Amino acid sequence: MVDQKGIVRRIITGHDVDGNAIFTEDGTAPSIHGNPKRVGFHLTNLWITDETPAKINNGPDPTNRPLELTPPKNGTVVRIIEFGPEGEWTQNLRAADAQIAFGALGTEKASTFKEGGHPLMHRTETVDYALVLEGEIYIVLDKEEKLMKQGDFLVERGTNHAWSNRSGKPCKMLFVLIDGKSDLT
Repeated sequence: MVDQKGIVRRIITGHDVDGNAIFTEDGTAPSIHGNPKRVGFHLTNLWITDETPAKINNGPDPTNRPLELTPPKNGTVVRIIEFGPEGEWTQNLRAADAQIAFGALGTEKASTFKEGGHPLMHRTETVDYALVLEGEIYIVLDKEEKLMKQGDFLVERGTNHAWSNRSGKPCKMLFVLIDGKSDLT
């Protein structure tokens, strides 16, 4: 369950010393982040894998590290993001603000800000699975956009994009990001 502050209950399984399946954790996901340049934004990292195939053994919480927008090399990240409604704050964002916004996510270089476009356009070398859990949001590309509503699913393949919430209400989404490699030249 997610509330207005990005709180998510996270349950983790593992194995005891005899190899039996057990619950190793049941509580609030500890990796919750806001963004100084995006009003109403809450990002909760639920899990991260550092390689493929992923290690399935018990170990330390992989979300207990500095926030990065992208997954580790050959890894994945699973997160829930709540996007607050856009407003005047969006219209006032400039290139330097976009860099600050993406810097808060661990990577200024993701920003592809262009005057006249959405101020939070970005691109990463990832394949992203995105599911709208609640609300609605526009996925904005270079020359087109589509409205996504609750239950809609998107596969985003390393494209220049932004998320634009014009509904006046929060939008919650589940994302799985997979490290990728572009064959574009």
